[in-house]
Amino acid sequence: MICKRLGIGAALAAGTLAASLALAPGAAAVVPQSATIVADCGVYGGGEATLTATQDGTAATLTVSSSEITSPLALAEDSVDSTLTLTKAGGGTTVFSGTENPAIAAGGGVTVGPLPGTVAAGDSLEAFGGSLQMTVFGITITCTADGPQSPGPFVFE
Repeated sequence: MICKRLGIGAALAAGTLAASLALAPGAAAVVPQSATIVADCGVYGGGEATLTATQDGTAATLTVSSSEITSPLALAEDSVDSTLTLTKAGGGTTVFSGTENPAIAAGGGVTVGPLPGTVAAGDSLEAFGGSLQMTVFGITITCTADGPQSPGPFVFE
């Protein structure tokens, strides 16, 4: 009877360990996962925006959202062609681009992404010095950061 209990207990422990390993995140970590900037979009306004990053190996995504940068017109889902260019520590840039966006009501805050891009281990990427270009109805709007992002650059593992 003791052998059966030990066998069942060992099987349960092994099953629990296997389940916890299966549920553990396999994606590499990017630090920080979100940062804020103050964006200047020229005649189209500007304001505070949040950048949110994810990483899975060399694949990464960035989402830009702002309640202060608004759309004067209603925009359909996946209708904004966006290119986010971040500066790389040591020189160069990394580009995240796509047409992902939720439907945006007239006067509503703008969100674009997740925008896919490729990163390498150790990449340190910063919005300051880069830009976000959004093309809507054939009009290109370019936003730039007024200063470094807070709390600091995205560092990818």
